[in-house]
Amino acid sequence: MKKEILKYLSKYTKITNELENAITENTFIKSFNKGTMLLSEGDVSTECYFLLKGCVRSYIIEKGEEKTVEFYTEEQVVTPSNYGKSTPSNYYLECIEDVIVSVGNPKLEEETFQKYPQLESLSRVIAEIIMAKNQDSFAKFKTSNPEERYLNMLKTRPELIQRAPQHQIASYLGVKPESLSRIRKRIFDKKVIS
Repeated sequence: MKKEILKYLSKYTKITNELENAITENTFIKSFNKGTMLLSEGDVSTECYFLLKGCVRSYIIEKGEEKTVEFYTEEQVVTPSNYGKSTPSNYYLECIEDVIVSVGNPKLEEETFQKYPQLESLSRVIAEIIMAKNQDSFAKFKTSNPEERYLNMLKTRPELIQRAPQHQIASYLGVKPESLSRIRKRIFDKKVIS
């Protein structure tokens, strides 16, 4: 599994022997079963995750209703918004499949970055890329209607259809499950007619 991390990082930088050793020495792999809560509302987040295998859902509960904020799958970083801040979380992180993750924590990061400054620079570059992608995704979400959101998800993350229950996907798209069913039928009917 550590090779998966090296493969991912090699997209952003040349992996030197020193960097490979740093990653190998400082990578902690954990497995969690489907249904495991990695974080609950009110918890203080002391860990972040790099998904090697599986799917994690982030959600909030608003007026008694779960609202899916994001799905994280392979090669995605899961960093709770309160990570390392000693403040309670507003979010839940739930494994909706069995998952294997590399786990980080603030103390380990600080020690590793002091010892291997190249890793800190690399982490900053990756964080900036992730932030830019998230901003683009948020803008696209805000400026599109539910059918466009669904079509965009089919284009950019088609695997979610098989990996997440329909009611969670509907929540992620900002619609009720019945509305998602109508959207899917409308799209199917358009394909059959054309």
